[in-house]
Amino acid sequence: MLHFLKCGAKVIGYFEICNIFAKKISLMDKIIGLGNALVDVLVTLENDEILTEMQLPKGSMTLIDEVGLLKINEYFSRMKTHLSTGGSAGNAIRGMAHLGAATGFIGKVGNDFYGDFFRNSLLERGTEANLLLSSFLPSGVASTFVSPDGERTFGTYLGAASTLRAEELTLDMFKGYTYLFIEGYLVQDHDMILRAIELAKEAGLQVCLDMASYNIVEDDHVFFSLLMNKYVDIVFANEEEARAFTGKEPEKALDIIAGMCSIAIVKMGGRGSLIRKGTEEVHAPAESVDRVVDTTGAGDYFAAGFLYGLTCGYSLEKCAKIGSMLSKNVIQVLGTELSAAQWEKIREEILIIND
Repeated sequence: MLHFLKCGAKVIGYFEICNIFAKKISLMDKIIGLGNALVDVLVTLENDEILTEMQLPKGSMTLIDEVGLLKINEYFSRMKTHLSTGGSAGNAIRGMAHLGAATGFIGKVGNDFYGDFFRNSLLERGTEANLLLSSFLPSGVASTFVSPDGERTFGTYLGAASTLRAEELTLDMFKGYTYLFIEGYLVQDHDMILRAIELAKEAGLQVCLDMASYNIVEDDHVFFSLLMNKYVDIVFANEEEARAFTGKEPEKALDIIAGMCSIAIVKMGGRGSLIRKGTEEVHAPAESVDRVVDTTGAGDYFAAGFLYGLTCGYSLEKCAKIGSMLSKNVIQVLGTELSAAQWEKIREEILIIND
């Protein structure tokens, strides 16, 4: 079926839309993600009792060992599960790739089904896959519990993903890119993050950091402060993460974070987002939805849309609108996979957002 879009007084068809995006791709900045290469295994809960039993705080990301993974797998074996590629940076890079951005990803996987699944997912979307291989640990898995209200809770077994080391990173991995997107979940290895930033800065990249989870920020506050004060150019935080970092509510938290970086974004769920760049401030409303199915990937997809807008040279307001559009779509599906038809519609809608 051919689709047509009215743009002002002109009606443009599907192939013209493709040509417009193709021209943008050739002019856009490139972005590479660094993160835990994980596969999400999702279940939908009837209630939150299992979270208490598994000692997983609702809405958090908790690292688990192999014993914890086996316990969760035993529970999952009695339920219907859904499989999708995951990891915060992986989700963001995948979202940008679907929009047509030039992307890459650095991570580590095991020599197994999940590792192949993750790699193929990147390659199918044209993302350069800098995936190192572990010979002794399986690929990382994020066991994802979706509560009745759509909130997601992760019990994450990092496996091979956690063995990516500073000495395995090379300058060539970063050359040719404009932005490095780092997920805050990587803070378990300070040396690796600092080495990645050092190489990225040497290659001339701007560094973007997603704070990842409030409990991660609380547990490693000093290191987050170091990153923010010395290295990071663009910061994404939801209001819980911003509060954990600053001790303040969104508006005041934005003031503090914006004083440490070039662009600060504080996401407030249904109340939209606050963005500050120098003296410019934007309050972007969230897009309403009839029903939230699963909030997995909402923040990652907001980052994807926002950064895609930056690579296109759009205004902060338009960047935020694209981010909200992606979040709106992903919270209405289980997992983080949108259909080809949904992506096509999103690309069409981006063209008519006022800048």
